[in-house]
Amino acid sequence: MDQDSLWAQGAQQWQKMWGEGWAQALQTLQAAPPGPVPAPVPEIRFAPDKLQALHQEYLQEAARLWQQGLRGAPQAAAADKRFTGEGWACNPVAAYTAAAYLLNARTLMGLADAVQADPKTRARIRFAVEQWIAAMAPSNFLAFNPDAQKKAMETQGESIALGVANLLHDLRQGHVSMTDESLFEVGRNVATTEGAVVFENELFQLIEYKPLTAKVHERPFLLIPPCINKFYILDLQPENSLIRYAVEQGHRTFVVSWRNPDESLARKTWDDYVEDGAIRAIETVRQIGGAEQINALGFCVGGTILGTALAVLAARGAQPVASGTFLTTLLDFTDTGILDVFIDEAMVQFREMQMGQGGLMKGQDMASTFSFLRPNDLVWNYVVGNYLKGETPPPFDLLYWNSDSTNLPGPFYAWYLRNTYLENNLIKPGKLTVCGQKIDLGRVTLPVYIYGSREDHIVPARAAYASTQVLPGDKRFVMGASGHIAGVINPPAKGKRSHWIRADGQLPATLDAWLEGATEHKGSWWPDWAQWLQAHAGKLVAAPKAYGKGARFKAIEPAPGRYVKQKA
Repeated sequence: MDQDSLWAQGAQQWQKMWGEGWAQALQTLQAAPPGPVPAPVPEIRFAPDKLQALHQEYLQEAARLWQQGLRGAPQAAAADKRFTGEGWACNPVAAYTAAAYLLNARTLMGLADAVQADPKTRARIRFAVEQWIAAMAPSNFLAFNPDAQKKAMETQGESIALGVANLLHDLRQGHVSMTDESLFEVGRNVATTEGAVVFENELFQLIEYKPLTAKVHERPFLLIPPCINKFYILDLQPENSLIRYAVEQGHRTFVVSWRNPDESLARKTWDDYVEDGAIRAIETVRQIGGAEQINALGFCVGGTILGTALAVLAARGAQPVASGTFLTTLLDFTDTGILDVFIDEAMVQFREMQMGQGGLMKGQDMASTFSFLRPNDLVWNYVVGNYLKGETPPPFDLLYWNSDSTNLPGPFYAWYLRNTYLENNLIKPGKLTVCGQKIDLGRVTLPVYIYGSREDHIVPARAAYASTQVLPGDKRFVMGASGHIAGVINPPAKGKRSHWIRADGQLPATLDAWLEGATEHKGSWWPDWAQWLQAHAGKLVAAPKAYGKGARFKAIEPAPGRYVKQKA
């Protein structure tokens, strides 16, 4: 059989595989107990011109690779960090294996891009192919990884024994170790900014931080972090703590520390987190501070909760918040980035049936999902280091936080999936009733500071920018470099990265249009935000001498409190 025939047959088999896979999935759903109605099986076709171009390119590259292999010349795979070790360059067989893998990976991704189908099907196929390619890298297997083999020989097998021990340890703890977790303890060397818990209910503890200035602004400042993670991403170390930075700027600072849900909270809803979480925290901070209004910040899902709470308060005719900051927050869920591949009607119906009336979305399940959004960096990198080479990953506070997962109440999670990711109901005036109120983000007229990260794969920058078109008040948008976490946690003293600001203050319909008039500035965006927040913080008054206020809001325990230490 000639090469053209082999290529054609391979393409037909690939198409058949996807078609049979969808059909098998449909049969499985149809045989399952009554539940969500599965979507029709999408039709998979290939663009003929792209297929032909891939065909020619593959044959040329395969022939060149084969000729180099016959001459024993090492193949150039050094552009991929998985194959940059000395063993890959010095071993012709390993180098050829890496180069052949990369060629096949490029071709498979080309085939995925050549699929003709609806956008969601194409995105799902591409995601699935990316996962398969990442898993099948020769670096992931001891039999093909020359660096791991060399280390095994140099240590006389000790690295293999340590790798097995690491594997058993990770199996017991339920997740792949990304850092040496034994070196960190919440309250000892992460989450160390001095403060005290001054209020608690079954959903959260409210932490007040000790002032670091003789005077503070009269309007207190409240941070609402995502309940999907723990608050101390905002307080990892003194030198990169956004919380400490706010305190240093003269703000009387409070943070919501969400409880890690167990079965006692398994029936909590989105309304509960808005009413008994965000709104209760806003009112408590206002009472402690003795101020008519406070300033508030929401990060990621915390920003979505804050936005919903502000809409509920607006519907009630209340305005206890003077300004809002939204960091990498989705209010308009039109563009949800890579996470869209997981969301459709059948999936949401399944979650509603599974836990819509009670239950827990396990934190480790969510953590695994987010890790596999970047499989080479957050999964296979540690499989190779921990298990094949028997290494202990270096200490890294951010990765310790990343592994400290949290559960979510099932009804909260199911509501969130349907009304945000699936139906995008938050931006539809009067569509949703939350806490007894028909909500409309168009009534949230307070000034807002909106931040998005350029390389964010969880909240794309264009999706963060979309909030500028939803909220009607005075707005300032800033885009920072890097991703969802590193872009936000970027202290000025480090002098890292860049941010973009549009001096004329214009907010056109799209991020691309905004960028046409934006200017890049070196370093952190924090000082720009601090200057903006100061303008909304009111006059300076004497800093309080004690935590809380009176007998009603006394210090319960030192920060960071009990709730943040609860494990999923």
